[in-house]
Amino acid sequence: MIEFESVTKRFGSFTAVDAVSLHVREGEFLTLLGPSGCGKTTLLRMLSGFETPDSGAIRIAGEDVTALPPYRRNVNQVFQSYALFPHMSVRANIAFGLRMQKVPKAEAARRVAEVVELVALGGFEDRMPHQLSGGQRQRVALARALVPGPAVLLLDEPLSALDAKLRKQMQVELKRLQKRLGMTFVFVTHDQEEALTMSDRIAVMRGGRIEQLGTPTEIYHRPGSGFVAEFVGEANLLAAERVGGGAGEAVVVRLEGGLELRVAAAAWPGGAARARVSVRPEKVCVAKRPIEGAENVFQATITEEIFQGAFDHLVLRTDAGTVLTAVVPNESAIMEALHEGDRVWCGLHLDDIVVLGP
Repeated sequence: MIEFESVTKRFGSFTAVDAVSLHVREGEFLTLLGPSGCGKTTLLRMLSGFETPDSGAIRIAGEDVTALPPYRRNVNQVFQSYALFPHMSVRANIAFGLRMQKVPKAEAARRVAEVVELVALGGFEDRMPHQLSGGQRQRVALARALVPGPAVLLLDEPLSALDAKLRKQMQVELKRLQKRLGMTFVFVTHDQEEALTMSDRIAVMRGGRIEQLGTPTEIYHRPGSGFVAEFVGEANLLAAERVGGGAGEAVVVRLEGGLELRVAAAAWPGGAARARVSVRPEKVCVAKRPIEGAENVFQATITEEIFQGAFDHLVLRTDAGTVLTAVVPNESAIMEALHEGDRVWCGLHLDDIVVLGP
């Protein structure tokens, strides 16, 4: 549905997007994820036609739209600020695009009624924007973008103004809506949770380039770089040195601080003496008794305990001196409570240690 071919955009001496190539599938929910200044919004603005690439090509449904103005592209955009017309009712805001397209009144009324039902705004058609909650205004902006029937919907951090609870609710609603419509969505956010919750695929951006492209599961469990491992979720990111072979299909590595672990031999870069490894905190099994079944078992002391509701965030200092973080259920019925100062056993499986390369 969408093709970026070696697209570059500069603002003076600053390169905002650097030779990006990306294909977005029809009916896909693709998220551009990254920190401020990484190029994600610039990439979206070039897709919508508000910016023009310095080089490269952009195609939508096979048509080269690189030089086309926004109104000649079959896309619509939902903005961070919603950009509703304050003097117009909900109905008039939604119908605005159809009026500009000179759609007959009867047809416009039918389409507005359909999209109002789709986004659950029935009964609010005659209200003004200032009479709506944040979530309702977001739905109006979404309805206004959907009613012309674009091939692609672009969303530039549309949930950022909502409170945390409503934001989570809208994440689920937005994904359900996209599935129901089967429309291609390109979503921009710096919020990793949003990206993991809604996306079919995520393009993690850094410095104007795509650092990694993959499904949420691939991005989270198999990060391709230290940047992705740390930006998407929490990670224990540690330098490692190979110190010998191991039984079966494992090699032995020594982490910074001294802890020795067995790592899958297939994951270790061939011939390399050193690499970095990433371990998600929730993958570290922690208990007061020896752990059975894990390929790596070691002892540690809890040096810090941070209460996070259903979970505790623990800082562990292993007997060898390596510092790790772990996330464990908080005093559940199936495990003993763990507290600062406790001596504990820890376990790690081979598959939970991701080798990132030298």
